[in-house]
Amino acid sequence: MNRIFLSPIAGELHGFLRFKRSLGYGYRRAEFALREFDVFLCSYATKDPKWQLDHAAIAWLSSKPLRKPVSVSMDAAILRQLFAYLRRLPHLHVVEPNWPRLPTASSFVPHYLSPSDIVTLLSLCAGLKGPAFRPFLYRALLLMLYCTGIRFGEALRLCMRHVDTRTGVLFVETFKGRARWVPFHRSLSSELNRYLDQRVEYAPTGPETRFFVGANRRVLPVNTAHDTIYGLFAKAGLKQEKGRTGPRPYDLRHAFAVERLTQWYRQGVDLHARLPWLSAYMGHVNIVGTETYLNATPELLQLAAHRLHGRYRNAASEEAKGV
Repeated sequence: MNRIFLSPIAGELHGFLRFKRSLGYGYRRAEFALREFDVFLCSYATKDPKWQLDHAAIAWLSSKPLRKPVSVSMDAAILRQLFAYLRRLPHLHVVEPNWPRLPTASSFVPHYLSPSDIVTLLSLCAGLKGPAFRPFLYRALLLMLYCTGIRFGEALRLCMRHVDTRTGVLFVETFKGRARWVPFHRSLSSELNRYLDQRVEYAPTGPETRFFVGANRRVLPVNTAHDTIYGLFAKAGLKQEKGRTGPRPYDLRHAFAVERLTQWYRQGVDLHARLPWLSAYMGHVNIVGTETYLNATPELLQLAAHRLHGRYRNAASEEAKGV
């Protein structure tokens, strides 16, 4: 047995994780939550010899008062599934907790990064301290995120064989249920080629090696990339040094979607016909996932109002002619 769990129900937690994955679920985020619950349970059971699992579950959900309600709701959903699994085990008598009522949707509003913000961030990359390779690395990473809209984690998992700068296309392996080809503009190809010229002198190159590499010359750790981009946001005056306000690396994906929608508005295309294109490009199963990125910006509102005014004026003119 893989000893990733150590609490009194370690075997059951492992069995639940194995059961979920046998159904085809990756369950990576859920595993992280279950590990946290397991650590909490070890301490909880030690302090109270008469502990009860239903009480422990509620105590764990209540142990992080600063978390967003929707995040607690996601953990509660995992525990609900765990308890449903445990109730089917013949050797256990499980009491269902009195689950709290929590929101299931996030109210978080993404931060829109304007083109001028992106230019500022790119200029700040040149001042990054450390190996000479580092400014090229983060300039290429920011441009890939902004110009293609791929997810932060997808970018960091890219291998050399996934990126073809000659044809201007990259391949994103299956993530959240969909693998896809992502074409990109030749201007991004030029930028990525400049990065690759520096990379070939810095790290080993092979089809299976990571496209973006950090100090260890093998991978670029998520935390390292995350903290560096946060630092760039702070230097650009977009984010405070501490706290949750301001943009996140993921908002580069949001900026891509908003910029694409804005350009379509300028071109006067049928947005209802084009949204499925954007959805497929961004790797969403349906357009509902895409719509979360398309919050209104002042320019979008102005363009939409201008289009509506034009249609109303044409309709009024046609009606007047028919009278």
